[in-house]
Amino acid sequence: MPVPALLCVDVGSTWTKGALVAPDGELLGTAQHATTPPEVLDGIAAVTSALGASSAEVLACSSAGGGLRLAVVGQERLVSTEAGYRVALSAGAKVVHVSAGEVESLRPLRADRPDVVLLVGGTDGGDEAVLLHNARRLAENRISVPIVLAGNAHARDEALGVLADRTVVATDNVLPDVGELNPGPARDAIREVFLQHVIGGKGLSRGKRFRSLVRTVTPDAVLVGVSRLAHLLATDDDPGAVLVVDVGGATTDVYSAVSTVEDTGATVALPADRRTVEGDIGMRWSAPGIVTESRAEQLIPDDTLMPAAKRRATDVDFVPSTPDESEVDIQLAALAATIAIRRHLRLVDNRLGPRGAALLILSGGVFRHAPPAALAQVEQTLRADPVLRPILRTARITTDRDYVLAPAGLLTEAGHQATATRLLSRLSQASTNRPPA
Repeated sequence: MPVPALLCVDVGSTWTKGALVAPDGELLGTAQHATTPPEVLDGIAAVTSALGASSAEVLACSSAGGGLRLAVVGQERLVSTEAGYRVALSAGAKVVHVSAGEVESLRPLRADRPDVVLLVGGTDGGDEAVLLHNARRLAENRISVPIVLAGNAHARDEALGVLADRTVVATDNVLPDVGELNPGPARDAIREVFLQHVIGGKGLSRGKRFRSLVRTVTPDAVLVGVSRLAHLLATDDDPGAVLVVDVGGATTDVYSAVSTVEDTGATVALPADRRTVEGDIGMRWSAPGIVTESRAEQLIPDDTLMPAAKRRATDVDFVPSTPDESEVDIQLAALAATIAIRRHLRLVDNRLGPRGAALLILSGGVFRHAPPAALAQVEQTLRADPVLRPILRTARITTDRDYVLAPAGLLTEAGHQATATRLLSRLSQASTNRPPA
């Protein structure tokens, strides 16, 4: 009896995308449908029907309803809070709030509307006072969102007692000792909280089936796919570091996988693979932010692009209908990618190694639907940038036209590692743009 195909579905805020993958890793087809809240299962059904995949096993991820919004409450800005923040960068979460020290007012945290609070503080056996103070403040203010407790293990039981009437998931300390980051348990806990407590509260589906289908938040699936690709590319001569820039309508995300690169020894060790989110730059809702930040970064000389950017922010369904409008979209996309990668490198440190990135992947609809000449223009912009030039000097640049990174991550997490590897070979072996000699 033949093994059924696997249907990988990404339910986003705007689009529900599906990829039908054979057990041997062959991509059998892709489809997309507008996401259909308040019953997102309708969009999934439409994608399933379009691909003729009614008998396929469904693996789903989701960033619908704004994805996972996370607040980090920690002890010292440069130690435990930074450790918590860096864990969040690799957990598929959008960090919307960060506070350090003994918190008095929780009004700013409430205003940022997190889905989850990551409560950290102190190394194991170290100071307990700040962690316990902040636990009391969260309890007294009746913060209703789930809390992931990942601080000083010696204070865990007392903190759990303080937070007894809240939804709390306790896990190992993110910073068991100074300079020793332990991101895995907190990442797993954040994911479990997302699946069990967050996704069901976003009004995306009336029943329990959608929650049972979703295995992870979409950025986490993508990050797993990026990490697997880096290991696929790694050789004795080149560690195979991978960068991905995903330019969307509201945000621009950057992923980097450097687990194959030797650690350079940061004060607070970094997760090997991580993601940053730029919420002020995107192709539609946040298009004016691209122009503003490009001026601040001295990437453009004036605000000539601002009227076009404002038009896109006002009409988020805008689709270019002329060559000039398409040219503006490509200019904005290239600027968004440049700004986002610059910020990513500043925020998480440059651990791409002396060779820089082996591969840069362009993701997002603006790139997937662009003709070769437009993509060449984007490549030229990125390679010419003085900040990015050292990172991209030997990198190949390609486009994730078939959107296989999230499906590869879902397949990996579901135990279909060989299938994921074969699917990713579409990117690792694809004809890519190489740097000029």
